[in-house]
Amino acid sequence: MNPLKSGTLDLALLAALEDQPRYGLDILAHVNTRSGGLFEMKEGSLYPALARLVKAGWVETEWQPSDRGGAPRKFYRLTDDGRGALTEKKQEWRTLRGALDALLVTRLLPKPERA
Repeated sequence: MNPLKSGTLDLALLAALEDQPRYGLDILAHVNTRSGGLFEMKEGSLYPALARLVKAGWVETEWQPSDRGGAPRKFYRLTDDGRGALTEKKQEWRTLRGALDALLVTRLLPKPERA
């Protein structure tokens, strides 16, 4: 099962870039590791999503030399607009989570008093 849909995919990718720029496979490993493997993100969904975020102006790219002496790597970093989008998406997630928690959590409420 792969619960990572477009809206949550964007949130996951923006969050992965919040603290530092990363190259593609590092983003993939970060998201998969931090989610405990739940998202099972693959390269086939990663790169089109990153291209969409670049097109939206939320992420920018820069080629940097490999730290292992190989071919240069394309690094992705958040733009100022991307940081704003991440803040909005985090708030949307908190709102959704709160609404779902309200539906899913059983609470023992006192019975209303009759007049």
